[in-house]
Amino acid sequence: MDIAYQLYTSRKALPLIGQFPFLKSLGYDHIEVWPGAYQDDPRGFRAALDAAGLDTPSVLIPDPSETDDLEKFIGTAHLLGAKTIVRPGLPPHRRPAEPDGWKRLGERLAREATIAEGEGLKLAWHNHDFEFQPLADGSRPIDLIVENSSTNVYLELDCGWVFQAGGDIESELRRFASRIIAIHAKDAAPLGTKEEDGWVANGDGVIDWQALVPTILSTGAVSSGGRA
Repeated sequence: MDIAYQLYTSRKALPLIGQFPFLKSLGYDHIEVWPGAYQDDPRGFRAALDAAGLDTPSVLIPDPSETDDLEKFIGTAHLLGAKTIVRPGLPPHRRPAEPDGWKRLGERLAREATIAEGEGLKLAWHNHDFEFQPLADGSRPIDLIVENSSTNVYLELDCGWVFQAGGDIESELRRFASRIIAIHAKDAAPLGTKEEDGWVANGDGVIDWQALVPTILSTGAVSSGGRA
């Protein structure tokens, strides 16, 4: 399993490409990026990665919109050298209140995954807290997405968001083990903490990472050569 640095973590330290030599000196070979990092100049971004000896095996592309924009970002992903593209969520105003909306999202992701696969890429969904919070009928968006997509739609499971949703991280890792292609190891303060929206540096929070390691190692993030 590769260990990658999510560049969004230090998004306020500009310029972003100026961080690359430092990240390399810390021992990172891989980073993951979000659209705001590369969209203005993807060629220049790739050149900076190469110069620093870094790569970006997975890239986040924008949230699913009402338009069909996948092909554009497939091209950008190839330019950046990515092997996986990740849809990162839905803004609040576009989150369905009913199960059928989440079912349709799962079906859309299945179609996109087939297109991406034809271009030599894998497609994954990155969760936040809202996918793990029950709808009015008791169903959960994350289950509806998985059940209504295909096995080539993977998950980039963000453990910190699972915790903030009040979920049990170990149970969710086990539940979705075969679909997990990457894991975000994001630490959190006790539930209800307002400072920094409840986020803390890894190791300073309440998530017991050592206890989770055996379960993490049983997921597709390891068996598929994925990332954490």
